[in-house]
Amino acid sequence: MIIISIGNLKGGVGKSFTAAQMGYQLTQKHDATALLLENDKQGNLAKFFGTYNRNGICPAAKLLMGLNTAEEVIQETDYPGLDIISANMSLLTASMDLQQDMTEEQCRRFESLKYAVNKKGRPYDYVIIDNPPDIGLNVINALAITNDVIVPIKIDQWALEGMDIMTGQISQMKAINPDIRFMGALVTMYKNNVTNAAGVEWLKKHDVKLFDTFIRYSDKAAESTLFQKPIQEYSPRSGTARSYRQFVQEYIEKIELERLLEV
Repeated sequence: MIIISIGNLKGGVGKSFTAAQMGYQLTQKHDATALLLENDKQGNLAKFFGTYNRNGICPAAKLLMGLNTAEEVIQETDYPGLDIISANMSLLTASMDLQQDMTEEQCRRFESLKYAVNKKGRPYDYVIIDNPPDIGLNVINALAITNDVIVPIKIDQWALEGMDIMTGQISQMKAINPDIRFMGALVTMYKNNVTNAAGVEWLKKHDVKLFDTFIRYSDKAAESTLFQKPIQEYSPRSGTARSYRQFVQEYIEKIELERLLEV
C-alpha cells in the first residue's frame, strides 16, 4: 500500500479535484484499488462522489475520534475498486476535541488505514488523502501515515505561499514517520501563455521540486464537478483529462524508480 497526501496551505489550487482524478485513474485505468480519505470538513470529495451527508458524525470524524476503524466507515463509490471515507463539518469538531488528548495516540488515529481492505477483502493499493488548507491535528494524523506528499499549486503571485511551511512540516514529521517524502509540486490550471511560462521558470529558479506534467486549464474541469463525473469520463479529450493521465503515469514511474533504487 502507498499512502498519498494531497495538500497545500493555499485554497483553490485543485486539491480535491486532483485526489478525485488520481483515484479514478488508478482504479479504472491501472487496475488498482484505492481508498479516498476526505480529511477536509468542506466535504467536496464526498459531494463529487455522491456520498456526502451533512447530518451527524461523518465517517472521517469517527475515524479521527477513534470510534471506528477504517474498514468500519468505508463507503463504496459508483466506480469499481474506488472507495471513500467521507467528511462533513463534524470533522472540525473532532479535530478540535482531539487537542485534549495529550497521549501518543493523538497522532495515531489513522493507523488502521494502513491495514484496510475493501469489502471484497482485497487490500488497497493506494490510499489518497485530501487535506484541508491548514495544519490541524487531522492533517498531522494524515502525515503520520503518509508515504508521498503531493502539493498542487496554481501559478500566481502566491504560488509559493505555504510551500516552505509544508516542506518544513514534512521534515518535522520524519521524527514520527521516517517514510514520508515530498514527491513534488503539481502545477494545476496551467494556461499556455507568457505569464504561466514565466511563473514555472520562477519556481524552478527557487528550487521548487516540480512534476514534469502540468495540469492544463479547461472549462470542462469545472463542468465535470457540476455533473459529478471524473474529467476522464466527462471529457476524456480535454487538456485537463490528458494532463491527469500523464501525471498519474509520471507518478507511477517515479515510485517504480524509487523501488528500483532501494533494491
